[in-house]
Amino acid sequence: MAEKSILIDKDGPVATLTINRPETLNALDVPTLLEMEKALGELERDDDVRVIVFTGAGERAFVAGGDISDLNSRQGLAHYQEFAEIIHRVFRRIESCDKPTIAAVNGWALGGGTELILALDIRILSEKARLGLPEITLGLFPGAGGTQRIIRQIPLCRAKEIMFTGDQITAQEAVDYGLANKVVPADELKSHVKELADKIAHKSPLVLKLLKRGLLHGADMPLSAALPYEQSLIGLVLDAEDSHEGCTAFLEKRPASFKGK
Repeated sequence: MAEKSILIDKDGPVATLTINRPETLNALDVPTLLEMEKALGELERDDDVRVIVFTGAGERAFVAGGDISDLNSRQGLAHYQEFAEIIHRVFRRIESCDKPTIAAVNGWALGGGTELILALDIRILSEKARLGLPEITLGLFPGAGGTQRIIRQIPLCRAKEIMFTGDQITAQEAVDYGLANKVVPADELKSHVKELADKIAHKSPLVLKLLKRGLLHGADMPLSAALPYEQSLIGLVLDAEDSHEGCTAFLEKRPASFKGK
């Protein structure tokens, strides 16, 4: 029986989703993407899971990119109708997931690996990590949302340099450019991500859900529309039990116990 290409490990309120194709440096193909989509759906429906961590199997790669032999077997229309449509759908679902997501980038994250990172909320990099969009060297360009997400997250001139040259960038360069949050020693990546995930997991899941929606959709609105949208969301929060539990806990000088209600 073939080993699963997506592994799930739950540790209290934190679930880790591992892309498990170390023989291909965790390259993404259609079966892996569909398995990832199914696993994500299960984690979204699991009320006990409050934070989802994405990482890659092995020590060499987070996701080294798309499966080049698979891509090379396709012509344009077949690619558009299957692989491209699926990867766009899965990455958008990851990006719009109501639960906070964290990238634990343990190694190479090239092409589709960087594009996956761009769809995740918080990005913690091992010092060994390397990011990049090398599609130009294959006569291609980033087609899993990369061209559009990166220009919304870092200065346009930096984004163009990364895509036009296809060069890899170091973990520290990724942080300096604004693509990632922090670089940590390789042997501390798991513990650092766990500490961060646990910290977020103890916040109100309802507020995190509405906050994520506000940030995701508000970013595409003009300020004149985004501000009343924010106002409506905070109105919902103030009608929830969690907000009053948080305020009461503060006044009583005790830790809050959020239930997501």
